[in-house]
Amino acid sequence: MSLQQYHPISLMQAQSQQRGDAIALEGYGLSAPWQQISWRRFDEIGDQIAKALIASGFAAQDKVAILSQNCPQWTCADVGVLKAKAVVVPIYPTSTLEQARYIIDDAQAKLIFVGDAEQYRMARELLAICPSLTQIVVFDAEVALKQEDTAVHFDSLLTQTHSPEVDAELAHRLANLALDDLLTLIYTSGTTGDPKGVMLDYRNIASVIRQHDTILPFTPGDVSLAFLPLSHVFERGWSFYVLCRGGHNVYLKDPMTVKEAIVDIRPHTLCVVPRFLEKVYSAVQDKVNKAPDTRKKLFAWAMSVGERQFEVSQGRAKASWWLKTQWKLAHKLVYSKLQQVLGGRLKFMPCGGAALDQNVASFFHGIDIPVLCGYGMTETTATVTCNTLDNRVAGSNGKTLPEVEIKLGKDNEILVRGDTVMRGYYNRPQETADSFEDGWLKTGDAGQIDEQGNLFITDRIKELMKTSNGKYIAPQRVEGKVGCCPFIEQVAVIADAKNYVTALIVPAFESLEAWAEEKGLHYESPMELLRHSHVIEHFEQRLKHLQQELAGFEKIKKFTLLPEAFSMEAGLLTPTMKLRRKMIYHKYATEINAMYVK
Repeated sequence: MSLQQYHPISLMQAQSQQRGDAIALEGYGLSAPWQQISWRRFDEIGDQIAKALIASGFAAQDKVAILSQNCPQWTCADVGVLKAKAVVVPIYPTSTLEQARYIIDDAQAKLIFVGDAEQYRMARELLAICPSLTQIVVFDAEVALKQEDTAVHFDSLLTQTHSPEVDAELAHRLANLALDDLLTLIYTSGTTGDPKGVMLDYRNIASVIRQHDTILPFTPGDVSLAFLPLSHVFERGWSFYVLCRGGHNVYLKDPMTVKEAIVDIRPHTLCVVPRFLEKVYSAVQDKVNKAPDTRKKLFAWAMSVGERQFEVSQGRAKASWWLKTQWKLAHKLVYSKLQQVLGGRLKFMPCGGAALDQNVASFFHGIDIPVLCGYGMTETTATVTCNTLDNRVAGSNGKTLPEVEIKLGKDNEILVRGDTVMRGYYNRPQETADSFEDGWLKTGDAGQIDEQGNLFITDRIKELMKTSNGKYIAPQRVEGKVGCCPFIEQVAVIADAKNYVTALIVPAFESLEAWAEEKGLHYESPMELLRHSHVIEHFEQRLKHLQQELAGFEKIKKFTLLPEAFSMEAGLLTPTMKLRRKMIYHKYATEINAMYVK
């Protein structure tokens, strides 16, 4: 098939015709009419939104923003805007007013879709300060709108009637779908400087769909749970794939409820980040540590069997009748129970966003839950490389997609070329030119490629820290090791120009307080708990155990426990939950300096 036949709008229209009354979209915990949307209704809603935009005077390639938590309306608005050949500009639902203002002004967005009352309040402020913005559409029908004609409820757009001229114009736009039209501007948050609008077109998405078809066992009707933010390329790109392939996409408005939602929904797949897997892993380890010796031995035996059988499944070890028999028993006694925690019918979980610790990866492989780690960026429409069911190497990010090329440049920087690579940065010709080298996108990540073609990320070139002893530290590697602890919620490593590594640690207070109660510790406040000698000693022991695989110069020598989490509101996290290191180091300069006083 030609790439034009993979145009996402054409594919979704075809699925609507074929699947009719089957469920396309589901809002977890939402009431009708957004609890479940059929394929036929999904197609109708998209057309209706497109007509409403055309009737309002929207031209092809005009910009429309979406600022909302995940919900079916998010995708309906997305697809409706695209059917009108306009351009979608996602904004993280947790963005501040200034962050949203910057994006709207830079993109010159004319309309903004928002989710709830708080986002509607922000949209009204944006309307007053952003010259390009003229309209607000609110997803939540319960939100009371002010007496003004600039805001309407989403549902009201679906009941509007339109002239034959509007119908004809939509038909014309749908008949002229072009791969080189701009599909979206996704603003990369960055840990420093202003965000840049990554220009992705239909060719990028179409290529992703065609290439994913060759490597993933996704079938029509499969249920996917969308709990990562749709404003990020990972979840949104995956949702496009799910819907273009006739899947059933379930939207989770509150990501904090994912534990319960997975058990209820029993998805076949969901996109995850390493932190999610680390939490599952640490919870299991914590439970095992508290279990009787017989249970501990059973678990250790089952993991040993699972890891050996996994190597057999990957063609790296010989099969045996005895191992297969042991595996069946281990599955019945251990793996099946752990699989139920994640719904019990997962086919695979795409994982990206950061490096996944090898021990965590081995655990999931061992219990027969396929985690497919991949590597990509917003600028590459997410996936560049990924593991597959029959090629999973712990610590690697797998092989390139069939039509994507990678090579290593100066300092082992990963360079990428292919149809999935962005057009450039919006309104930034110089920065676009600087990000390419002879037609290859410069990723800023360093890596290695093994003889089989598997990519291993070694470090983020811009984030490498050099100690005063001349040693290079990759902070994310150290943070990944330490983050597996059930008592640690967040960690920020300090090493640049220092003679040893230290860390700021935000404890997982629920786990820590339960431990303190079990140990009979008395304290009047969270700060008093953090300063308790037994707590300090407890963390010292945990770090000693967690850092066994690190080189001596990489290990955290001193740490400070913090009573407050790093947050976006405090300016310490990006919208994709990456650490804003400069801001963290500035805020906690006193605590950091104290760790280096001799």
